[in-house]
Amino acid sequence: MRAIFESLFDAIYLITVISIGTIMLREAKGRKEYHLFGLMALVLGFGDAFHLIPRMIALLTTGEENYVALLGLGKLITSITMTVFYVILYYVWRLRYKISGRRELTMTIYGLALLRVLLCLCPINDFLSLNPPLSWAIYRNLPFLLIGIIIMLIFYKSQKEHKDKNFKYMWFTIFLSFAFYAPVVLYSQKYPNIGLLMIPKTCAYVWTVLIGYFDMKGERYEKERN
Repeated sequence: MRAIFESLFDAIYLITVISIGTIMLREAKGRKEYHLFGLMALVLGFGDAFHLIPRMIALLTTGEENYVALLGLGKLITSITMTVFYVILYYVWRLRYKISGRRELTMTIYGLALLRVLLCLCPINDFLSLNPPLSWAIYRNLPFLLIGIIIMLIFYKSQKEHKDKNFKYMWFTIFLSFAFYAPVVLYSQKYPNIGLLMIPKTCAYVWTVLIGYFDMKGERYEKERN
């Protein structure tokens, strides 16, 4: 029953986020912020597909232990695409709040993203094995966590300053995603059921994308009404 539920959830998630991304790219019409949001949603969806599709197949057939290498490769790809996701979100922030300069902040984001990718690519992560080292899971996620904290704080500060009601909870979606993700990194190997926290973590990412989608729809409605 759990295998069916998880697989159904993953399928609905992938279809939803890829569909939203496609719609946003099509309807952005030169508005760079929404074009980036659409791109961000597609990076999220297609990146997660490399891990979730093999996982669905594994759950519904012979089990994850028979798809270890494929699942590990998917996890590696997803780790990199999630990093790209946050770099794009950083540029959404710059566009939305008309941020110029801040070269040090930009270089920090790029530096942490590069460090994260390089750590993910280190062979010692042993992604293709059944029991990859926990220590390296922590190492590669530290720069990722720092990126998340920075993005969370700048969105929180900017939406407060601009009284941006549509993006009021953007920072909170980021907080939730890391709050649910951290226990999975730390404890899922020892306690596999902790992995279920990936479901609310995924919902937090969908919420992030929906904030941009509904903001785009709201802006379009206002223009048509006026």
